[in-house]
Amino acid sequence: MMTTILLTGGTGTLGNHVTPLLVEAGLEVRMLSRNTHESTDGIEFVTGDLLAGTGVEAAVDGAEIILHLAGGPKGDDVATRHLVDAAAAAGVRHLVYIGVVGAEKLPIGYFRAKFAAEQAIIESGVPFTILRAAQFHDLALKTARAMAKSPIVPAPGAVLWQPVDSREVAARLVELAQGAPAGRVPDLVGPTVYSMAELIRGYLKAEGKRRIFLPVPVPGKVGRAYRAKENLSIDGATVGKLTWEDFLAEQV
Repeated sequence: MMTTILLTGGTGTLGNHVTPLLVEAGLEVRMLSRNTHESTDGIEFVTGDLLAGTGVEAAVDGAEIILHLAGGPKGDDVATRHLVDAAAAAGVRHLVYIGVVGAEKLPIGYFRAKFAAEQAIIESGVPFTILRAAQFHDLALKTARAMAKSPIVPAPGAVLWQPVDSREVAARLVELAQGAPAGRVPDLVGPTVYSMAELIRGYLKAEGKRRIFLPVPVPGKVGRAYRAKENLSIDGATVGKLTWEDFLAEQV
C-alpha cells in the first residue's frame, strides 16, 4: 500500500522540484491548493486555504506524512497553526517543514512568522522534522535583476547571503520526508557567502552589463542583525554543491 503524503506549496519554486521527486519515490502525493486543479497520474489535488483554515481537515485526513512548503510574505504562523491542529487531530505521523536560516534572530516580519510557525509545529505534539535553508538562488536572481535595473545600484554592504540551490533543498526534503521524524536538522546553505554587491556583479557579468554601485547603510535593528551575520549558518550546516555562478550559467 502506497504512503500518502500531503504537500503544501507544491506549485511554488521549491514545490516544482519536490513534486516529481515524491512521485519517483513511489509516494501517493496529495497536493493542497487554493485553486481547483485536475488530478493527474500520481498527484491528487485537493482544494483548501491554509491561511483561512478552510478545507484543511479534509486535506489532512488519511495522510501519513505532511511536507509543508507553503509560505508567503505574511501569515505563515497562522497558516501553520491551522495545519498542525488538523494534523494532530488526524494522527499524522510525520510533518516536515522548510524554515529559514536565522528565523529567530532577524527582526523582520517574515522571519518572525517563520519562527512562530516552527514553534507551532514543535508545540503541536505531531512528530516533526524542521530543515532551515538559506535564500535560494532563484530569489537571489530575482533580487539582482530588480536592483540592476537602476543605472546606480544601491549596495547594502551589511547584507550577506549564502544562497543555496532550490533543487538541492528539494532533494534533502524528500529524503527527510521518507525518514523518521528528526526534530531540527542541520541547516542547508550554499557553498559561498556573498555580499549583495557581489551577487549583483555576478549577475551583471553574466549579462555582459556594467553598473555604478552606491554603498548604502542598513540602519536600526535590522542593520545590526545583518552586521552580526545573524542570517548566516556557518558552523554545523550542511553545505550544498551548486554555486551562484553555476546557477547563473544555467539561467542567464
